[in-house]
Amino acid sequence: MTRAKLPAWVDYGLAPLLTLAAALGASSLAILAIGENPWAALSTLAGGAVGDTSGIGYTLYYATNFVFAGLAVALPFHGGSFNIGGEGQAYLGGLGAALVCLALPAASWWLVLPLAFIAAFAFGAGWAFVPAWLKATRDSHVVITTIMFNLIASALMAYLLVNVLIAPGQSAPETVTFAESAWLPQVTPLLASMGIEIGPSPLNLSFPVAILASFGVWLLLWRTRWGYEIRAAGLNENAAAYGGISLARTTILSLCLGGGLAGLVALNEVLGAQHRLLLGFPGGYGFAGIAVALMGRNHPVGIFLAALLFGALYQGGTELSFDMPDVTREIVVVIEGLVILFCGALESLFRKRLEAIFA
Repeated sequence: MTRAKLPAWVDYGLAPLLTLAAALGASSLAILAIGENPWAALSTLAGGAVGDTSGIGYTLYYATNFVFAGLAVALPFHGGSFNIGGEGQAYLGGLGAALVCLALPAASWWLVLPLAFIAAFAFGAGWAFVPAWLKATRDSHVVITTIMFNLIASALMAYLLVNVLIAPGQSAPETVTFAESAWLPQVTPLLASMGIEIGPSPLNLSFPVAILASFGVWLLLWRTRWGYEIRAAGLNENAAAYGGISLARTTILSLCLGGGLAGLVALNEVLGAQHRLLLGFPGGYGFAGIAVALMGRNHPVGIFLAALLFGALYQGGTELSFDMPDVTREIVVVIEGLVILFCGALESLFRKRLEAIFA
């Protein structure tokens, strides 16, 4: 069968849309199997995600976490490393931000927020440093070390929140609420002060930070010498080493930057929504970021679009389980899993046929 290089609008537009349509078709069969109307269910899901300003706010709130988590996987991937440690790195990012907020309860926002941002990034990057160093110097398998560090981070945070940082007189494993100067401004009251009324949601200013982070990753990878070295090492280690590129340096740099990006999940969850550090706040975003990165083909633009889709699935799925009780949360997870399966693992499902058509 003769094949041809696909036009960009087909490769990055039509092919993903066909795959998404197939995923929704498979989801419809799952909904039909429990005796519900697939069209009504999918319409409810879409309406819950983008049907009003409140739903859009929640969708963008969830998407913010997915952007950070997806970038945390994509950047090391370009350097030839598969970062599975986003969950633990996000945990440590939250710890760094919380320590700043707890240490400076009376400080002004212009001091505490930048320091909390830096601490979240630095703690996430620091947690990725040991697996990066082990890979660079001992050729340890980075998938194993990063996923093991997730377990260590979970145990460490449980110990700290139960025995050290827990709020006095509190039984739940969480810190005291931070001073309001350490809260990231939320979008709803911010727009209300300008005379623009939208529905309530936890969407906060970490969303524009996620957009800036996406632009920064693109700028780093495709417009700087460091980014060139990272991509060269990821494409061909032998050629990169022959060209004088330090593989150890690119490995450590890419993994630590990825860990720092995962740590920024804490901006949205800890500083923007919860205003305190609590157990389990990453909520699986570190692992979902793998699917987001794969769906977005490890490009910041694709990751941003994939994050919007995942945010819509999360928010729309919540509304769906409320409005149609027979479509339980487990069915919603099945729908999300089918979208991940088709758009991530089966992204080339229609590619051969499209290549033959355009030959």
